[in-house]
Amino acid sequence: FERRGYLKSGSFVPEVVLEHPELVKSLHEEYVRSGSDVVLAFTYYAHREKLKLVNREADLKAMNMKALQIAREVADETGTLMAGNICNTTVYKRDDEDAINKARNMFKEQIEWAVEGRADFIVAETFGEFGEAMLALECIKEYGNGLPSVVTMSLPMTLNMHDGIPVDEACRRLEEAGADVVGLNCGRGPETMVEPLKIIRKACKGPIAALPVPYRTNENQVTFFSLTVPGTEKMAFPLDLSSCYCTREEIRKFAEESKSIGVQYVGICCGNAPHFLREVAAVYEKPAPALKYSPEIEKHFIFGDEKKNDPYYTQTYKKKITQK
Repeated sequence: FERRGYLKSGSFVPEVVLEHPELVKSLHEEYVRSGSDVVLAFTYYAHREKLKLVNREADLKAMNMKALQIAREVADETGTLMAGNICNTTVYKRDDEDAINKARNMFKEQIEWAVEGRADFIVAETFGEFGEAMLALECIKEYGNGLPSVVTMSLPMTLNMHDGIPVDEACRRLEEAGADVVGLNCGRGPETMVEPLKIIRKACKGPIAALPVPYRTNENQVTFFSLTVPGTEKMAFPLDLSSCYCTREEIRKFAEESKSIGVQYVGICCGNAPHFLREVAAVYEKPAPALKYSPEIEKHFIFGDEKKNDPYYTQTYKKKITQK
């Protein structure tokens, strides 16, 4: 929505939920069509602190309930699951009881609205600190009316969370505390998320989750926050990340690796697009209407099968547009 001009980069508040609900519904439908089993209510950063930042705190409940309503409607129409969503509060500070209580209250209200909105489960995501992830889980267990939980964290440049807890230990402790699914989302692209997933798989008994960003992170630029625009030293995040996009083939490779590792809950985080999710669905053998329109490059009049297309184009044209 930011790329389409309906959401501000920086604050990333989902104001589009109230201003253009029909677009939110349409996007949910596109992802289901591309293979998603889950319609995730668009309440990421629709919490009190972020709405205060954009002077819309008065719209807090309305925005959350509308997002939940839209997601529930699409899920019911498509036979998929609907998830409520809570996330990093941006106010949590370890060893600061006032900040912890503030975060707890923010979780509480969004979880209770998710229950009211008839969510099938709750996703708690993008936590840089194990402590905030555990707090979110505790709140889901206390206020979530028994709903299952998916808790995912975002790793920094190392394999330890910001509060020093190793990622495998963090996931194991969340699982032992009652999270139904644990794992990683955001921060890292496919290339730098695979190894942590292997570590987590060994540490945890139940389902694990993987939702990387679709950008070319690497051993030197481990997170998408550290990426630079190719050929320059300019930071790519957030406005120039398009210069670092993965290819469909790279997304497919990640899905294959995730499946091999034993990842059961898989998707793509910030920067996702339906054609990326379709690649994941294909690897996981998930029926998806959009697979009907998977590429058939062999039918392209220039780059297609030379035996079935006119050599006037497949040879002469091809040479002139690809070679100096």
